Amino acid sequence: MTVYYTLTFMLLAAEMVTFCVLVAPLPHVVRKKLFHFLSESPIIAKIAYGIKIAFIFIAILFVDAVQRMWRVTAEADIAKSSGTGAQDVRAETNMAARKFYAQRNTYLTGFCLFLSLVLTRTFYILLDLIHTQEEYAKLKNETGKAQKGDQTKQIEDLRKQLAAAEEKVKDYDILKKQAEQNAKEYDRLATEFNAKTGSVSDKRKD
Repeated sequence: MTVYYTLTFMLLAAEMVTFCVLVAPLPHVVRKKLFHFLSESPIIAKIAYGIKIAFIFIAILFVDAVQRMWRVTAEADIAKSSGTGAQDVRAETNMAARKFYAQRNTYLTGFCLFLSLVLTRTFYILLDLIHTQEEYAKLKNETGKAQKGDQTKQIEDLRKQLAAAEEKVKDYDILKKQAEQNAKEYDRLATEFNAKTGSVSDKRKD
């Protein structure tokens, strides 16, 4: 395997490891810190830029591998159709090896490009999910504070109403005491008046 296909295989392995880390059931706090680091770190941004350039070369390798695979397959078909008698074993082995290498390179570069698209899409979906969860938590906290504020206002209104009712009860008690005192004073004055005039006071008849 040549150097560039070896590097492509290493990049494919790194993509598989990264994908496993992204979809792993990590705690929410760890996942949030990890995604914030990956999306906000300038170092990761530079690495991502370099990887994008590498994927351009991998796409070129993919196109070249597909063309080579078609060419080798066509040559193998021509050799089979035009072969007469016993064919050279070395030639068959060489053709089979060329076909295998062409298919291997095609699958290697194709899977690397496909997994890069899946990895990118998965990363942004999970990042949007984390942002949505953060917005939901903020909205929930704001709603809770608003409900607490409304409850506090209602409690204050009820306290004011209770204080006003207590004042009314006190006023009623004062008026009741004054009425009782006025009644007693009226009875006393009536009794004195009757005693002076010589008549008996009958309150029930009054």
